[in-house]
Amino acid sequence: MARNRLSAHGFDDHWRAVLLITVALTIVRLVTLFASPLELYPDEAQYWLWSRTLDWGYYSKPPMVAWLIWTTTAIGGDAEPWVRLSSPLLHAGTTLCVYGIGRRLYGSSSGFAAAALYLLMPAVQLSSLVVATDASMLLFLALSLLAYVELPTSEGRRRLWLAAGFGAATGLAFLAKYAAIYALIGLALHLLISRQARVIWSLKTTALALAAFLLVLAPNLAWNAAHGFSTVQHTAANANWSGQSLFNFQELSDFVLSQFGVFGPIPFAVLVGGALLLAVRRRLQPADLLLLCYAAPPLLIVTIQSFISRANANWAGAGYVAGIVLAAAWMMRWRARWWLIGAVVMQAAVAALFLTCVLMPPLADTLGLANAFKRAKGWEQMTEEIANRALREPTGSLSAVAVDDRFMFNAAAYYGREYFGKNGEPPLKMWVREAHPQNQAETTQPLTAELGKRVLAVSLEPAFAPEMAADFKSVSNYQIVSVWLDSKRRRRAEMFIGETFAPMPRDPVTGLPVRKPPIPKQP
Repeated sequence: MARNRLSAHGFDDHWRAVLLITVALTIVRLVTLFASPLELYPDEAQYWLWSRTLDWGYYSKPPMVAWLIWTTTAIGGDAEPWVRLSSPLLHAGTTLCVYGIGRRLYGSSSGFAAAALYLLMPAVQLSSLVVATDASMLLFLALSLLAYVELPTSEGRRRLWLAAGFGAATGLAFLAKYAAIYALIGLALHLLISRQARVIWSLKTTALALAAFLLVLAPNLAWNAAHGFSTVQHTAANANWSGQSLFNFQELSDFVLSQFGVFGPIPFAVLVGGALLLAVRRRLQPADLLLLCYAAPPLLIVTIQSFISRANANWAGAGYVAGIVLAAAWMMRWRARWWLIGAVVMQAAVAALFLTCVLMPPLADTLGLANAFKRAKGWEQMTEEIANRALREPTGSLSAVAVDDRFMFNAAAYYGREYFGKNGEPPLKMWVREAHPQNQAETTQPLTAELGKRVLAVSLEPAFAPEMAADFKSVSNYQIVSVWLDSKRRRRAEMFIGETFAPMPRDPVTGLPVRKPPIPKQP
């Protein structure tokens, strides 16, 4: 493998440059986090809620994101920047791993190019400033892949440690997001195709890797077993194969186009085009084959999923680390210097614009990008409207405040954390629309008859408001409030006082409320 002035400790000019730009951009991202006026979006608020009670699993996700939030908020408090603090740090670690993978497989120049492209990847720009499951999954997948590519050149005790590290890192990736299963698919595919890969694994290294993997993952598996595998079921339900609109070319095209946006237009074009070209010509090098085995399964499987039903842009994220190393290596091999420079410059410009909009949301409104930030606006003000409306009721007269939207529940739980359920104020509850809970708020904090004596009901869903009102014996004091998100968009809520919560029957097939038939008029 190529080396550029490699020292005895593994440092070279490219390594120092990667370290410098990673630290510099991470500092910029941290400053942006603490200076931005943007609020938590509801999923982030939900993760914060989880972090209040540490566990080995949660309704819809593995536990890593909650653990990270618990750690950072224990240090600095519950303000938005501290909730999100781990994300830029995790991506900084992933960048260094990307360099290590690229250097081991192709040389330090390719490693540097891969690290630069990863650090400036549009998906990473967004993920660095929100708290979600992708950042930690990518770090542990990168550590796992780094251990895997180091195995062939290691001997003795170091090889054993690398095998154990590979298994542990893969297990930690699963604790971050179950999409880490693509790494196991990639590993199996590589071992199946490459005899050279198979001979690396002895019985001892295989046993160590498997033991480390199971040791890390076992508590989460036990938690899932004790909770009816609710997290796994939720993950499967996201595929939505039982939906009415299946086999949709529009969803397919939307997903494929989104990959150019989140991965970067030039790198993604190089990745797809290069894979097709080299595969047809049979000119894939062993390192190319290894990375393709890791990058291709998530991209191909999620593309198929998008056609069958739907897919979010980040669902193929498990392939991004291997994919970016491969795209950078091919551009270096083909001496496509200007394409590489163009990719870096383009993605740096997008990163600068994004950071500026995060710091100054009115600029996003001016540029027509307000829709991209609407989910991080208005939640605190709406929570204040709800709390102020509750405070206008006689002290102690409300048994609960109930909402019909899980996003509103999560945001209100975060921004109303010093009000709801504190000092004798009513607790925050979730109205359950269907026969069975459909999310964690409905599962853990449902409105019940016991707490439904006199409720401030809040509906963000216009279609649900009549159904919500029908679940009470009487309603009064109807009110509509609106919160402006920007010059064109606003969030609207309907509020009323509901007394004596007595839910109407739910249809056993659809799970939806069954309206009582009107009473016939007497002749």
